[in-house]
Amino acid sequence: MKRIALILVCCAAVAALSLRPADAEPTLGIGSNAPALDIAHYFHENDPKVTKFKKGNVYVVEFWATWCPPCVASMPHLSELQTKYRNKNVQIISITDEDVETVENKLDQPHPQAEGTFAEVTAAYTLTADPDGSSGADYMEASNQNGIPTSFIVGKTGLIEWIGHPMELDEPLAAVVDGSWDREAFKEAEKQKEAFKEAVQQFAQLAGRGRYDEAGEMLKQQIATSKDPEMKERWQMIQHQFNLMTNQATKADFDFYREDLKSRVGSPAAVYQYAMTLYGITQNGGNAGPLAAETIPALEKELDAVDDENKAMIYEAIARLHTIDNSLEKAIAAQEKAVESSKDSRTMSKRMNLFLDELKSDLEKAGEEKSEETKSDEAPSDK
Repeated sequence: MKRIALILVCCAAVAALSLRPADAEPTLGIGSNAPALDIAHYFHENDPKVTKFKKGNVYVVEFWATWCPPCVASMPHLSELQTKYRNKNVQIISITDEDVETVENKLDQPHPQAEGTFAEVTAAYTLTADPDGSSGADYMEASNQNGIPTSFIVGKTGLIEWIGHPMELDEPLAAVVDGSWDREAFKEAEKQKEAFKEAVQQFAQLAGRGRYDEAGEMLKQQIATSKDPEMKERWQMIQHQFNLMTNQATKADFDFYREDLKSRVGSPAAVYQYAMTLYGITQNGGNAGPLAAETIPALEKELDAVDDENKAMIYEAIARLHTIDNSLEKAIAAQEKAVESSKDSRTMSKRMNLFLDELKSDLEKAGEEKSEETKSDEAPSDK
């Protein structure tokens, strides 16, 4: 998961090349008192309802949504953790801000990554909905967390001990439970990450303004001066993506991406993110070289592991990658499958049909242009 998380930082910094306003100073962080919970609805009949945190107990407060593939993929892991720590005063509480009906409609459906329905897979831990968004405001917004899934570990004294992705819970949760967790060391590591994010934002501003020489020099300097191996690796990852964005990619850059794709195989969400990153690079003037064509088979292999709604997203990603080399007929074939897979979701179906119409229009225009070129070539010469 670390590698996936790092590459997403690169995506935000390089692929979007946007000027992002600075977040307000967070009011909740490591060492803060965990806000009390006021959750509207609990889905499992025997779920213990939590408002205040009991001293001596450990809690995981996780934020998710039905439409979020990484959230869905994390469910079996959360279930395993709850089962493991059930007799050690640990409670996992998963909160969505969606309405109750939306979640209930999902519960009877088969889970794409585990045996059983969503209700069965999540039965081990506390599944909830808080449609007014108050819990999200108290935790996610207060700590400047911008994406889900995100988990907060509330320790035995009621303080926030850790914030991160639920797939990375194992080590910190074990340490918090057995008393070996070093909160201050983690807090310091988080400060270093924030400093990195600020530097990345500065880099993104340079690149976003077209000051590529300065951005390139900044990358070289950061790689040369970073003493922390993890920070150095992050800057090297951004260097690879920057090279693709600016059409300076070498074999080393392509090989890096190939290895990254291999590390994602078996995780549909991770392969999808990778594919859309490549597509974003090309839409911003970059050149993905052979990577787009090489990614399509990897996407196709993930289709059997997801439900129809997520199949639609993968087929759409395949269609978009086909457009990179103007394989419009193949793109249309893939997008037609996306439309078919999304028929049970009105919102998604509309989006998939719009892109299909766009592809068909592009193919028609390409045919007209080719016809005009043929006529021009066949026209008699004045000589």
